[in-house]
This record gives sequence, structure tokens and C-alpha cells, in this order.
Amino acid sequence: MKRLVTLGWILMTTAGAVLAADNKVAPDLATHPGTSVDVIVQFKAPPTDRHHQAVFNRGGKLKADLSGIIRGAAYSLPSEAVADLARDPDVAYITPDRPVKGLLNDTAAAVNAAVAWSQYGLDGSGVGVAVIDSGISTHQDLKSANSGPSRIVWNQSFVGGDAGDYYGHGGHVAGIIGGNGSSSTGSKYTMTFKGIAPNVNLINLRVLDQNGNGKDSDVIYAINTAIALKNTFNIRVINLSFGRPVYESYTQDPLCQAVEAAWKAGIVVVVAAGNEGRNNSAGTYGYATIAAPGNDPYVITVGAMKTMGTPGRTDDLIASYSSKGPTLIDHIVKPDLVAPGNHVASLLMSTATLDNTYPQNMIQKNYYETNNGKADAKDYFMLSGTSMAAPAVSGASALLLQRNPSLTPDQVKAVLMKTAYKTFPPYSVAWDPSTGMIYFSQYDIFTVGAGYLDIAAALANTDALPPGVGSALSPQAVIRNINGVPTVCVANTSFTAVWGSKSVWDSTAVWGSSVFVNGNTAVWGSTAVWGSTAVWGSTAVWGSTAVWGSTAVWGSTAVWGSTAAWGSSSSDTAERIPIAISGEN
Repeated sequence: MKRLVTLGWILMTTAGAVLAADNKVAPDLATHPGTSVDVIVQFKAPPTDRHHQAVFNRGGKLKADLSGIIRGAAYSLPSEAVADLARDPDVAYITPDRPVKGLLNDTAAAVNAAVAWSQYGLDGSGVGVAVIDSGISTHQDLKSANSGPSRIVWNQSFVGGDAGDYYGHGGHVAGIIGGNGSSSTGSKYTMTFKGIAPNVNLINLRVLDQNGNGKDSDVIYAINTAIALKNTFNIRVINLSFGRPVYESYTQDPLCQAVEAAWKAGIVVVVAAGNEGRNNSAGTYGYATIAAPGNDPYVITVGAMKTMGTPGRTDDLIASYSSKGPTLIDHIVKPDLVAPGNHVASLLMSTATLDNTYPQNMIQKNYYETNNGKADAKDYFMLSGTSMAAPAVSGASALLLQRNPSLTPDQVKAVLMKTAYKTFPPYSVAWDPSTGMIYFSQYDIFTVGAGYLDIAAALANTDALPPGVGSALSPQAVIRNINGVPTVCVANTSFTAVWGSKSVWDSTAVWGSSVFVNGNTAVWGSTAVWGSTAVWGSTAVWGSTAVWGSTAVWGSTAVWGSTAAWGSSSSDTAERIPIAISGEN
């Protein structure tokens, strides 16, 4: 039996002096005397020549001015100068220029996309979606109808070279968002692989190299570019199917500040939750493993469901690897939604690393075409993880915005969460046949969020949004003493602007009663599955340390399964275990 193969999400820590003692220096910024470090410096005001000169005076070099989107810049700086620079009163926060990693037949059916196509005549036409990923290569399914011009209307690389997909991740994501299925449409095909918004325009911003590696500053540059091109290409959605560990509050993280800037510029930002749901290295059973920038309360953070190989959703189950909330440090309730992200068929980039390294994940032609034996297809490939779930929500957002261009990002988020399918079993068990391991999933607010993406319900929704909606921030989880029992609850203070202002938009309507206990705001009490101390102890999820130390949650071999590739096992009920691919960092 072949196994699921995923890309390792490696925490890039090095030996050396950790400068966490200074509250203006990120806890993971490590230095070696006599060496230089790549950093992002956020200032209290947009940087000017004077701010740059302060860095130059300490031996630093400017690598990228990021002031168009955050109040900061990327520099190369001598290790010895970091502490001194942090004492500059103009400096707000210093972080490493951190590495990021990249996290449909049944997909479209499970989220009721066909209703948008047939009943409403929606296909994403005129809407631009920025795919910030490993690039997108030319593919027949990304052209306009009848082999017209490419719908990739802008190509730009931030990692050198051209913007083609030499990794295989970005093209797969693009296909889920907007593939038109032309390479699998016709009388000889038994199945069509069609994206959610099959005529959407794609803005290709490449930030990951051929091995899936990238860094914060390139992503920030790409987000700034998407904002600058917003009016030119009607960019209304950004898809981020990658992430990295959380090191500080979202209010300090430069990557989170960048996604907030895009959101406030009128662009819906959709982010993969991460694939650490099986990670129990900190004793949390995978809770509190949401990746950055999915920890930001503005964005739509998406977890992964398994379609179980059927088009209907009533048998669908959560993927046990899907990362769970609350977020580290800020304890934001995440994910916001779940969507199909397991064993997903999408576009094959024929020159890409993933496709050539894992030929077992090629889709054989007899899977969707008659009388072709077992020859591998040249157009489609299977991957799995929350990176595949996020673009389903991006495509759904494009459909909503095509129908009603006046919707704000907060209104799109509100509608998708309110109308999400909320009928789940109380728990499910996944068995990995290759290892014999069993994984237990509880269907709570930190696992499935507001529910399962339902495009038909979102389009049919007629509930008036509260006037003057300011934000649809994801709420914060807190520990409260209820009847003498320490209980995890959802705070009401940060999200009343949308969720609590009208009865049809109260918290129960948005998140559903099944994710609460006894119909109130309590999520967990002393009778919870994990008990009152196992998961929710004072030092695991709720402690003050950022990532439970440098090797706790993410470690050196942690799995980021957003680019997981599936084997060809005939089992459609068991999950297969992810393993780290050697050489990824």
C-alpha cells in the first residue's frame, strides 16, 4: 500500500544566542558572533532614509523596502548589531526573515459549486484572484473558453527566474480555484476536474522556489503587489496556501500585518490552517497548531475535510492532520471554515518537482477516461492538505463577489461562515493502515470552525448584514470560571460588530450550537474529551511562551502536509500517514 507523502515543514532554528530577553526582538531570532542575519525591522513610523541610515551605521544592508505595506524593511545585519538596533527608540519590533512553506471532482460537488454554475450562471468572470505560491505554468484548463487566451493575466516572480511553477504546488492550487476542466470534458470522459470559479482571472505571484521554499519578505512584497494591482485586474481575493509557525502575537508579526493591509484594502485573504492536527508533541492532541498568517483574526482560515471518495457531503469527515485552534499567544478561534482538502485532483505541472518526484500520484487515465488502460494522465495530479482546502474557499469568494461586487471582505467572511454546513458527528476516528496508528477527532469550534463550506447556501442567503459592518474578526477564546469549573469559552468582546448585533447574526447562528456546550458560550468543561487538565493546562495552550520552546510543536521533522501527495491505495475510508520529504527546510 502506498502512503501519503507530504512536505516537511521544518522549523528553522539555529544554535546561538537567542535574543528573546528583549521584548522588541522576536524569540526565535538567533545570532552567531561574526555572522550576519536576515531580519525584518518594523519601525514605529514608515521608514525613511534616516531609519535606513540607522541600520547602515550598524553595518546593515537594505534588502527590501516594505514600507508600501508595513512600516518596515528587510535587512542583512551583523549579529552583534541586533540588540543595539533594538534599543533604537524608532524600532518597534525585529523578526527573522522567516521561511514559509507551501501547506477536484469531489471537491466541487461537496461544496455545492454546481448550483452557482447552473442556477446562478456564476463562474468567476471578471474577478481577479491572486495566487501567491510557487508559480503557475501554462495549462489548457487555465485558458478562456474554446482554447481562448490564458486567464493568467499577470506573472511575476519574487524568487528569481520566471513565474512558472517548477514545484507543482501553485498550479495545483490555481486549478482548484479556477480550472475549467477542458482537458477532461467530452464524450470519452467519465469525470471532469473543474475548479470552483472556472472562468476567474488569475494573478500569478511566485514566492516559492522549485523546492517549495520561500521567505516572509518575498510574501510581503507579493501581497503589496497584489494591492497595487487591485484596480487593474479587479483583484478581490488573495490565496495563501502556505504558512509557518507562530512566534509572536499577530499584532507584531510582519506577515500578519501584511495580510491585514490587503484585507483593509478590500481584498479577501484566504489562508490554509496548516497540517499539524496529529502533532501531540506538546500534549495538546494537535490543538493550538494553526499556522501563521492563519492566526490573524481578519483572514479566512481554512481546515481540511475528507470527501471519502463520494460527491455527497453527508459522509465527509475532518482530516485528522488539519490544524486546530485556538491560535498560539492570542488564542483566536480558528479555523473559520473547513473545505475539501484530501485526495484532491487538480492540475499537473509537467516540469514541476512534486510531479516528477512522486509519479505514483499521477491520475491514471482509466480513472476519468474510457478505454485507456492504466496510462498516466498528463494533465492532472493528486495532492492533499489544507493547501488544497483554502483555494476552494477562494473560488467560492470569487463567485460571491461576481454576483455582488459591493461585498466587503468582512461581509464575504460573514456570509460564508453563517451559511456553512454545520451537521457533523460528535467525533470520528481515522486509522492509518501503514502504521496502525489511530487518530481521534472531536468536532468542536477549534476543529471545524463555523462549519463546512456550502456555496449554494451562501448564494441563497438573504439575511441582511448589519449596517455599517466594521469587521468580522474571528473571536478570542478565554478561560473562565463557570460554576467553579475552569472552562474554555468564546469571548464576546471582539466580534459584536457583526456577530452579536442582530439576532440572525448572533454567535450561535454563525458557529452553530453543536460546537458549544449546553447552548452557551462554553466550549469545554471538566467533562470534555481531553479532561480539564490534559489539553487545557496552564502551560500548554494558555502559557505565555510563544512556541513552547524551539523544538516543541514544530520540531525539526514536523509535517506540513499542505502539499501532501496520495498513493493509489484502494482504501477510501482510512487516512494515510504523512511523512517528511528529505531535503525540505
